[in-house]
Amino acid sequence: MTLIADRVIQHLRRAGVQRLFGMPGGGSPADLIEAAARAGLPFTLAHTETAAAFMASAQAEITGKPGACLATLGPGATALMNGVANAYLDRIPLIAITDRHSAAVERVMQHQTLPQTDLFAPITKWNGRLTVDDAERALQGAMQAATSLPPGPVHLDISADVTDALAASAAPPPAALDRAPAPSVSALTPILETALRGARRPLVLVGLGARALPIALAIRALCERHGLPALVTYKAKGVVPDHHPWFGGVLTNGALERPLMAQADMLIAVGLDPVELLPRPWTFPQQVVSVSAWQLQQVQVPFAVDLVGDVVGWLEVIASLLRAQCDWDTAEVARAAQTQREAMRPTAEADRLVPHRVVEIAAQAWPGMRATVDAGAHMFPVMALWPAREPNGILISNGLATMGFALPAAIGAALLEPVQPVAAFTGDGGLLMCLGELRTAARENLPLRVVVFDDGNLSLIRIKQVQRGYHTDGVSLGAVDWVALGGSLGLTAFRARDESQLARCLSEAATIPGPALIAAEIDPQTYGPTMKALRG
Repeated sequence: MTLIADRVIQHLRRAGVQRLFGMPGGGSPADLIEAAARAGLPFTLAHTETAAAFMASAQAEITGKPGACLATLGPGATALMNGVANAYLDRIPLIAITDRHSAAVERVMQHQTLPQTDLFAPITKWNGRLTVDDAERALQGAMQAATSLPPGPVHLDISADVTDALAASAAPPPAALDRAPAPSVSALTPILETALRGARRPLVLVGLGARALPIALAIRALCERHGLPALVTYKAKGVVPDHHPWFGGVLTNGALERPLMAQADMLIAVGLDPVELLPRPWTFPQQVVSVSAWQLQQVQVPFAVDLVGDVVGWLEVIASLLRAQCDWDTAEVARAAQTQREAMRPTAEADRLVPHRVVEIAAQAWPGMRATVDAGAHMFPVMALWPAREPNGILISNGLATMGFALPAAIGAALLEPVQPVAAFTGDGGLLMCLGELRTAARENLPLRVVVFDDGNLSLIRIKQVQRGYHTDGVSLGAVDWVALGGSLGLTAFRARDESQLARCLSEAATIPGPALIAAEIDPQTYGPTMKALRG
């Protein structure tokens, strides 16, 4: 006899879920955690529902399979929404499960009763309530949505009277979808074919839709075969590694990439989703050819041609039409990338610890480590200077750009490979939003290296206040004793006030088997020039 709770877990495992995350209540989440234990699917307790969604999302980004999280009804469901919104805008396959009252209770009770499916509807691909009679059909629909393109979150609303009910006979798994035929030159418009054949300086723009390894390898092969530089968005860092000879820098729709883009006569956008770009007009006049695994819904970038489906196949077609060797050379591409990096290194007083030096010293101390990055002013030097070697080597919330992401995302990543250390770069404001997850890292004994940029302020907001001539009110956090705080939550904690102290702390932290917290007391004086250089 199988309960519907067991059937839910069976569907999650079939979809590729490797772990459940959540802050459970006593209703259907308790049933699902118990069913997961019966099935050997591990559960990790988070300290906030949003963090649980970030942990699951990190696993989904790294594996390409859905992550899963659960929350109780009412406040648990509403607290989960920020994590679901992040998955929605960053195109992450996430399965979010919430408890709810039974239909009988909802008819007469108002306590903690909210229209949860209505709340999640605008930010999910599939959203529905499971009933005893319709559970199997709903589960199949949810899992099909969770595992199909474009990636995104789905929401299941389940009451305990459903999870505790007997399941009907299992329906057969859905039939595999037929693969689309490989693209051919004949599928291109004559205008595009002519443009590709005549292009002398095409530039590749790489976005979040290019992070699958076969696509990343195809992009590198295209760049190497024809001598094409590539710019990568924040989420696409590592698709073309920072050390690659054709790596031209980072793409944000800001100022730093403009000199290289101005030299191009055609732009080939691979997996480029404008959700990652700064919200300002696209002003580049070159023809843009988009290649994406799914149809993009956007108007910001004027795609001349939108090639959808088999990205690797389309890149092979494009390669067949380009001239054998384009008019770029690796020296000018390397100069463009280096110019970007230098812009993230403003001049500062020699005796002060500044943000970009924190990143550079950490990169020397922890080579090859996966990193997660929080939103905030520290994000700019990290994304420019931390070298990524593979897709998803750096995880960041970019479409939503939410704070409180780096630490829980690092926990999710570390739980996939518990012997591989993960670096989390966070501001003090962002870490204060998810402090409880330091305890999660300690409880799981994960090899996390949490670097907090400690300046006692919401520095990015302060910069914007100054730019507008406002008073800098409402952004001071005050002093935090991070060493005492980290120690009280079970971490080994350090404080660094200069570069030599930081180097020693990072070196010692690398020898610790569990999590370490390094508070880098930085001077924020370089944040303003950094932001101006990046955004113009």
